[in-house]
Amino acid sequence: MTRVAAPSADLGAFPDLLTGRGQRLLDELRDLDPADELTAATRLRRDHPAELVSAAIGQARLRQRAAAKFGPDAERMYFTPHGVEQATRSPVAAWRAARFAALGARRIADLCCGVGGDAIALARAGIQVVAVDRDPLTCAVARANVAALGLADRVEVRQAAVADVPLDGFDALFADPARRGGRGRVFDPEAYSPPLSWALAAARRAPLAALKVAPGVPHEAVPEEATAEWVSHRGEVKEAVLWFGTGEREPRRATLLPGGDTLAGPGTRRAPAGEPGRYLYEPDGAAIRAHLVAEVAEAIGGRLLDPEIAYVTTDAPAATPFATGYELTDVLPFNVKRLRALLRERGVGTVTVKKRGSPLTPEELVRRLKPQGPNAATVFLTRVAGEPAMLLSPGLLSPRPA
Repeated sequence: MTRVAAPSADLGAFPDLLTGRGQRLLDELRDLDPADELTAATRLRRDHPAELVSAAIGQARLRQRAAAKFGPDAERMYFTPHGVEQATRSPVAAWRAARFAALGARRIADLCCGVGGDAIALARAGIQVVAVDRDPLTCAVARANVAALGLADRVEVRQAAVADVPLDGFDALFADPARRGGRGRVFDPEAYSPPLSWALAAARRAPLAALKVAPGVPHEAVPEEATAEWVSHRGEVKEAVLWFGTGEREPRRATLLPGGDTLAGPGTRRAPAGEPGRYLYEPDGAAIRAHLVAEVAEAIGGRLLDPEIAYVTTDAPAATPFATGYELTDVLPFNVKRLRALLRERGVGTVTVKKRGSPLTPEELVRRLKPQGPNAATVFLTRVAGEPAMLLSPGLLSPRPA
């Protein structure tokens, strides 16, 4: 998981949270309602140091936020504000750890380890981990986390600059350079901490390596010897990873979680375009990012509505985890007045707007449509053979796998 580059000045009250008194406070605050924080703080400060109470309430709040990413583990773990924000979701970390284990990793250097989310997943996959971070508070939190989850025998946490850690003796490397600084997100790869060039050089020296990068990484920035994998979780693209030393033949991958379906290809193919059919398929964002829309279209016997837009159309329904399907009722030239009349005629009061290749925002269209009625519909704003178009559907053809 990504760590903020600027180190903390000290550990503050965090070590006191690990004492018996701190643990009792955390247990008492387990189900804290945010609306009751002030009342709870006032009451607890009668019997406990104010700094410890503030730290415990802050940790209770962070645990509640972290539950969306770590599930039940969050109740036993410890976090920093940036650690929660930048943490890898546990299903994504588990997927990557399983890949490392399947590829033969037994001892791995986890560089820029943050609060330990990836180290935990790697350890649970049976891999010995040396987790490295330069921030003293982050390291203390990571140590507490692996101890709380019973993994201290598999994870060693080292406080150090990653560039100072000898990488001999490891059969694998994972690095997640910090992409945020004191002023927010960093876009220049050489401003990462450590710089992406350093991480790439380290990955090339390792027998097996993975570098976590922003999902928007341009394809031309991916080294020729790397396989780039885009991972989505429940339909939302979460990350991209550059893999080295895997021996894969295809340089691009799209992986969907929690199911684990994976699509691979060169990332250079172009799907044919043609007339709209009865069905429309919206490829998963991971397939789009990986430039594997042509592979999705081929798998379902489809074609693009427009050569430059990632909407696939078919004449018959098809099953694929890599796209969401809709049955179309209308394919019309774009015209707001005509669309408004059509929706009113069909009693549509709930409109979901999806767009690709249209300058009009969904919010603006819904405002102009003023829909009314008991029925629902999905409207696609896009282009068909280069011309603005609107496509109507009553909804999902079939739900995507959960």
